[in-house]
Order: sequence, then structure tokens, then C-alpha cells
Amino acid sequence: MENNYQLLKQLIEIPSPSGYTQEACEYIYQTLKSMGYQPEFTNKGAVKCALGNNPTLAIAAHVDTLGAIVSKIKPNGTLAFSLLGGLSLTGAEGEYVTIKTLSGKEYTGTILLNNPSVHANKEKEQTKRSVATMHIRIDEEVYSKEDVDKLGISVGDIIFVDPKYRELPNGFIKSRFLDNKAGCYVLFEVARRLHQENREIPVELFFSNYEEVGHGGAGGYSNTIEELLVIDMGVLGDDCEGNEVSCSICAKDSSGPYDYNFRKTLTHLAQEQNIPYKVDIYPFYGSDGSAALRAGNDFRVALIGMGVAASHGTERTHKKGIEATIDLTMAYISHLFNV
Repeated sequence: MENNYQLLKQLIEIPSPSGYTQEACEYIYQTLKSMGYQPEFTNKGAVKCALGNNPTLAIAAHVDTLGAIVSKIKPNGTLAFSLLGGLSLTGAEGEYVTIKTLSGKEYTGTILLNNPSVHANKEKEQTKRSVATMHIRIDEEVYSKEDVDKLGISVGDIIFVDPKYRELPNGFIKSRFLDNKAGCYVLFEVARRLHQENREIPVELFFSNYEEVGHGGAGGYSNTIEELLVIDMGVLGDDCEGNEVSCSICAKDSSGPYDYNFRKTLTHLAQEQNIPYKVDIYPFYGSDGSAALRAGNDFRVALIGMGVAASHGTERTHKKGIEATIDLTMAYISHLFNV
């Protein structure tokens, strides 16, 4: 059966910046239920789902993404904002956004540099992009703070960045938030394949919802878990080996090395089963595995994922990289439980 990438598209199109993930988590919950599983919500709102009794292996991906939050209504009727996660502002300039009020009303807008017209600001190209030098222009007739107040927009309202999902005939997928909804898609496929094969195994799927702010994977797992396999984006860059058509295996990130024997097993499985892979080190990266270890969980942890270009910007990956990650995850499950 061909992979159904509509699940990925639909999940990406549900806004879910850190702190506002309930709609995306409900989608995950209902998707797993439709497969015949019994998922549950953690106290923090993450979703976990046992694929068998007394799970010893957790496989985690994070559903939260990047976004912003209204920090001030300016006297000229534009919005100052604070970031939710590490949104790249050089890449976010000019992006369309949606502002959601506490009452549920939605307004559209654009992220712009202050005084953004080249005909009025000769220093535009030299100005550093930061929350201090940028604003959100609301698509309404507003010219003062009082005008914005009348719309019901206030400090603390969440700002969603348009994802711009596009799936190309040659297998490339470009979109915001492939980090890490592509990882969530891997978990969906693992669940679907195991259900299709009528296999119940001691695995727990864990969809965290605060990874981008550092504590998504800190807790909430079943107390029988011994190993944590994190599925997150593979970093691509000048000093990295990874690419979009392979599964990246992370040896070390900013939190330190991952479990050596766990990584060694994954590497050998990729070699034995001809799964495209690369081993890499990510100096400016942390994961749910980092959070789980820092929280004191006694887990053996490994990290793998499809290579994603232009992380925290307008990202791109390839179906081959996603499917290599699915294949390596399934290979490890089969190896661990002799199925």
C-alpha cells in the first residue's frame, strides 16, 4: 500500500505553535483511533498510544512547531510580537500569518520590517531582522491602538505562520513545519503498518507538544519504558553528511552523545537492509531525547530522522528520506522484538 501523504498535509495545515497544540493533538488522537488504537492524552496535552502491553520502547516525535505571540499593540496599529520557538526572522519576513484571539476570531496579517518600503527607507537592506525591528501588519483598517482594541486583539494572542505545503511529482515536499510533522507522519506509518500486520508489540508512540521550547519529551511516558527512539529532522548544512533522500542517524547534538550501542545497532540495521542513511553530529540542536535525559529518565536514547533542508525556515525534504526513516524504525522494532 502506497503511503498516504494526505495525513502529513492535513497535520501540517493545522496550526500548532508551542503552547497552542490542542487542535493538532486532537487530530493525532482521532487518527490513531481510526486505526483501531486507544490513544490517550497526558496531563500536558501530549498524545501517547500503546501498541501492546507494558511498552518498553517509546518512539517519539513532536507536533509543536514555530510561531509567535502578540507582545504589544503599537500606537500605529501594528503588532509587536515575541517568538514561540526559534523562528528564523530573516526567513519569516514577508510571510503571511493568522492572529487568533481568545474569543476565537481570526485576522490575517504579514510579518514586516519596520518602515518596510524601499522608497521610504534607504537603510532597509542593512537593518538587522529582530523582534525589535519588525512588526505584524494586520489586514484591517487599523491606524491606532484603539482601532486594534476594537477588533478584540490583545497581548497573548497566538500568531500562526502560513505553512505553504507543496508536494511535488518528483518526491520532494516543501513546507514550513516539516520539523517535525514529518516525524509525526513516521509514527502514523509505523502504527498503520503494525495494525495492518495485526502485530501487538510493547511499543509506545509519543507525540510531544513542547519540544521547540525544550521540555516536550521530559516526561509523560509509561513507567515501563527502557528505550526512547526519537524521530526528528536530520540537519543539512555545509558541515553535515546528511541529505534529503536518506535517514540521518545523530551521534551527538548540543546535549551530548546519544547511546552508543543503540546507535550502532541502528547503523548496522541500515547497512544490512540497504536503507539509505548518514551519521551526523548536530552542534546547534536539541531534541525530545535531550529533554528526557535532562529530566532524569533512565532511558537509552537514539535519534534519527529524514534530512530537512533550511530548518526553521521554508523547509524541504523528500519522500525517500521519510520512507528510509520509516524503514529503519520498523527494522529496529523487528530486531528488538524478534518479529
